[in-house]
This record gives sequence, C-alpha cells and structure tokens, in this order.
Amino acid sequence: MTPEVIAQIAAELAEADRTHAVIPRITARYPDATVEDSYAIQGVWRDSQIAAGRRLVGRKIGLTSKAMQQATGITEPDYGVMFDDTVYESGAEIPVDHFSNVRIEVELAFVLKHPLEGPDCTLDDALAAIDYAVPALEVLNSHIELEGRTIVDTISDNAAYGAMVLGTEHRRPDEIDLRWVPGVLSRNGEIEETGVAAGVLGHPATGVAWLANKFHQHGARLEAGEIILAGSFTRPMWVSRGDEVLCDYGPMGTITCRFV
Repeated sequence: MTPEVIAQIAAELAEADRTHAVIPRITARYPDATVEDSYAIQGVWRDSQIAAGRRLVGRKIGLTSKAMQQATGITEPDYGVMFDDTVYESGAEIPVDHFSNVRIEVELAFVLKHPLEGPDCTLDDALAAIDYAVPALEVLNSHIELEGRTIVDTISDNAAYGAMVLGTEHRRPDEIDLRWVPGVLSRNGEIEETGVAAGVLGHPATGVAWLANKFHQHGARLEAGEIILAGSFTRPMWVSRGDEVLCDYGPMGTITCRFV
C-alpha cells in the first residue's frame, strides 16, 4: 500500500470511531494488503489519536487462544493499543452508544514494573518484569464489517479493541498459578462462557513475551507501568443495551458491568 492509501484508511477508521460506524472490509478493496500494511494503518491512526490528546496506557494482545482463533478463523496473535479513556472499573455502567458493536472477552491483564524487550524474551523474563496480574474484561468493537474479515482488517482496526473493565484483585506472578485462574462469564444471570487462563498459549503471560519480541522487530520495547491485556480464554459474548455482565475469576474475584 502507498503512504497515501494507508493515511486514507486510517482517517476512515478514525471517522468510524467518532461516529460509531462500520466501513467496508479493507481486504475487499485492497486484496493484496499485507500484515505490515495493517500495522502501518494502525500506527498512523494511533499517532493521530495521541496528537489529539489521548494518552496511551497499554497494549492488547488478541487471538492468543484456540477458542478465539476458531471463533475468528485467524491463526496468529495480533496486538493493538489502549488509551486511558477506554479503561473502566468493575461496577461501571458502559454506554453502548460508544461502540459500533459490542462483544465481551474474559482475560487477565498484567502491569509491568520493568521495561521488557526482545529479541529473545522468554516467559520467565516476562514474569520477572510483571508487577501484578489483574482480571479484566475486554470490550471488542469492530469498525470494519465482520463478515469475511482477515487478520489484515482486524489489525488495521486496532485489533478490534474497544474498552477494558479491570477487576480489583491484584496478584503477583509468584502468588498464584496463573494458568489455573478460571473465568465463568454470565449475562443477565445465565452462564454463557467458561475457561481457564492456560487456554492463552499455555500460560497467559506467554503473550507478553511474544509481544516484547514482536516489538523488537520495530525497534521498540514495552515500558514500565504499561498494562498488557493478554488475550481471551473464552469465545466472545455478544451484549446489548440493558445487559448485566458478571465474570467470576475464582481466587481473583469478580468483575461486573452493565451496558446502558
């Protein structure tokens, strides 16, 4: 893709975010678009948001579990950015009108106490750099038509990130076996999805190491204080206005939110 086309699509996505609209698939219009093109689009969009005054607080990793890969038909992880105005606390009322469409995923998030960089970052390196884990719900939001999406479309659209709801229980990696943190996701009192965190690449922090190595390819690193949303260990659950959502993470407490 030319820089002009990349900038044009980034502007389309920014406008779709502002108006809560959906644009035609990028891959339908530009079938030769590559993953590198899609990260370039995401980067132009990200920089425009920062220039407009939004503050970057972390990164999301997506498509890290078999459940999510099967749900999307996409077979490799991806990543996007998270801004401060997209972070909610448990108990929040979340306006449906802020999104083009709303799905919920069950995840763990990690807050870094040290910078982390590749190219040879391991799970142990990631665990040593993590200050604590906290349960999180991710709100997915797609600005690109869902039918027929590929990873190029998803990455361009900031990996379909919409918002995040953080729990209140913090655990250091040496306090709990993070692989066995459960997630029981309910909508309006009915259980819809269940899973355990080991469903994310065998250990939920594996994605943090993957991301550090991926960033090294772009001459960047993960910084202390960043929140890393590590990927879902359940399939996405659709929600609508009026829905009450509760997720039980066992020893790591619960998260609730309501869509209004």
